Amino acid sequence: MYPAPFRYHRAGSVAEAIRMLGDIGEGARALAGGQSLLVLLKVRFDEPTDLVDLARIPDLDTIDQGNGEIRIGALTTHASIARSELSTAIPIVGDCANGIADNQVRSRGTIGGNVCSGDPSCDWPTLLATLDAQVHCEGPDGKRAVPVTEFVEDLYATVLGQGEIVTGISFPTPAVGSAGAYVGFKRCAPAYPTSSVGLQLALNGDDCEDVRIALGSSGLTSIHATDAEAELRGKTLTDDVIAKAAEAAAAQAEPIEDQRGSEDFKRSLIDTLVKRGVGVARRRCAGETVEVSHEYY
Repeated sequence: MYPAPFRYHRAGSVAEAIRMLGDIGEGARALAGGQSLLVLLKVRFDEPTDLVDLARIPDLDTIDQGNGEIRIGALTTHASIARSELSTAIPIVGDCANGIADNQVRSRGTIGGNVCSGDPSCDWPTLLATLDAQVHCEGPDGKRAVPVTEFVEDLYATVLGQGEIVTGISFPTPAVGSAGAYVGFKRCAPAYPTSSVGLQLALNGDDCEDVRIALGSSGLTSIHATDAEAELRGKTLTDDVIAKAAEAAAAQAEPIEDQRGSEDFKRSLIDTLVKRGVGVARRRCAGETVEVSHEYY
C-alpha cells in the first residue's frame, strides 16, 4: 500500500521546524530518518497532510560526554551510535544500537525518531529507561526535559505538544563498577523484538546495591519492572534471587498475543531474558568484555 498524499517541507533549523509545525497544525508530522514513520504511512495507520523534514538541521547528530553526563542528538543514527566510543565505554548502548533491525535501517533510523514513535517494540525507550534518561524537547513554549519513562503516554502517543520536537537525549554517566545489558529475542534481524529486556546493575561484590530493569514489547508502553528490581536490590545475587526477579518481571509484564507469540510464550521469554541480562551485566561489572547480540528463532 502507498501512503496517502502529503506535502513535503524541509526545515533548516530547530526554530524553523517549530514554526512550520505550528503553522501547519494538527496534520503535520516531523520526519527524521523515516524508519518508523514511513511504515505507519504505508499501511495508512497515519495520514498526515504535511511532513516536516528535520534531517538537515545542523548539530542534532552529535554525541557529547562531559560533566558526568552523556548527550546524544536526536538525529544521531543507530549506526553512528554503534560505531562510537560511547558504545565501547558503555556496552549496553552498543547492545541496543547494534541490535536494531539491519544495516539499512541502522544507517537511516535515528534515536530521536525511535523514541518519538511511541511504539513499545522500539528498542531505545526500553534501554534508556535503565539509564534514567531525559528526553530534551523544544517547542513554541521553550525548552523542557522529560524523563524517558514519562515521555510515551500510551500506544503511539507521546507528551509532545503541537509544534514541539525532540532535540536530544541525555543520561548520567553510569557509576564506576556498574554495568548493564540489553537483550532481545526476535524472529529475524529486520523484525521488532518479540520481547526485550534492558537491565543496569550496581554491584558491591555479589551484592546488588542498585538496579534498573525495563521490559520492551511487553505492553502498550515500555514497562519499568519495579517488582523485579525489588527482588534484587540489597540482596546477594544467588541463583534463587535471580530466578525470583525473573519471575516477578514476567508477572509484571502485560504482553499482547500477536503473530510473534502468545502471552505465555512472551512471559517465558522475559523470564529467560532477565536471567541472561543479569548474567551479562554481572560479568561486565567484574570488568569482563562480553559481546551481546539478539537471539533469533
